[in-house]
Amino acid sequence: MLARVAENLYWMARYLERTENTARLINSTTHVLLDLPLGAAFGWANLIEIAGLDNMFHRHYPDANEEAIMCFLIEDDRNPSSILSCVQYARENTRTLREELPAEMWERINSLFLYVRKNAATACRSRRDRYMVLNSVIEQRHAIVGLFSGTMGHDLAYQIIKLGRNIERADMTTRILDLNSAVQLPQDSVLHESIMERIWMSTLNSLSAYQAYRHLVSMHVRSREVINFLIGDIRFPRSVEHCLSEIESCLKLMPKSQHLQNIVAQLRNKISQRHTGELGAVALHEYLDLLQAELGKIHDLLMYHYFHAYRVELPSAGPTLTESGFAE
Repeated sequence: MLARVAENLYWMARYLERTENTARLINSTTHVLLDLPLGAAFGWANLIEIAGLDNMFHRHYPDANEEAIMCFLIEDDRNPSSILSCVQYARENTRTLREELPAEMWERINSLFLYVRKNAATACRSRRDRYMVLNSVIEQRHAIVGLFSGTMGHDLAYQIIKLGRNIERADMTTRILDLNSAVQLPQDSVLHESIMERIWMSTLNSLSAYQAYRHLVSMHVRSREVINFLIGDIRFPRSVEHCLSEIESCLKLMPKSQHLQNIVAQLRNKISQRHTGELGAVALHEYLDLLQAELGKIHDLLMYHYFHAYRVELPSAGPTLTESGFAE
């Protein structure tokens, strides 16, 4: 397979996953804001900071109000990580990959693009319409994943798609978790425990994880158990540990991947040895930043080994992140 084709497959998968996960991040923030009491220190500005988009946002918008942030995250083509931009990039990559993908893939992704383009402006203005539009985006994205899994040969192209999907998914799971570390409740709040339970429940719902959590962990939603579940429980497909497991299994089927396999295995060991649920809000935020950095490092090495092998030197030990906050 040509390196250019492999890279297009990888980025197509990342952009599609980013489309869904940005929709989930917006929904999660909306739910958190609805559950907060008066005096809580959290707002829409926290959303773009957690997504790593605050510098780019402030270059184009004077005020970080809800409508401006929604326009920036949903329809602004100046933001390469907006939902509309991501679907458009995935669509362009798909157009050049028709020989590698199931015949129906172009139609599904093109339909998603047309839907987002038609409804993006409405989603920016109305919370009710936004929730419906974003849920429809998530549902259409699920149909695309089902088409990949059910009709595509599980060859090298499929493994590259899985790599892109799981790196992006793990990154966004850490960002959605980071939303809660940014919430500061009033010190005298007598409802602190129940409020945090509602917030963590919203986090689970935003990742379609609530039922799985109740089935696999506990009927009671506790912050320590939710954090450990979303980071370290391999049984849940959106947990960081599960995504790393999928990445490792893909690498085992790819040539000259032993070094990358070792790095992924080391990161999995670090996660298994760390009791993340016992971390305070600040320590959790720092830990999630480190996970994102490690995922950026894996991305850099993938780019070097398989897509840009003409480079003279290996990438640095740290991640190379764009202004959008995501590795590119």
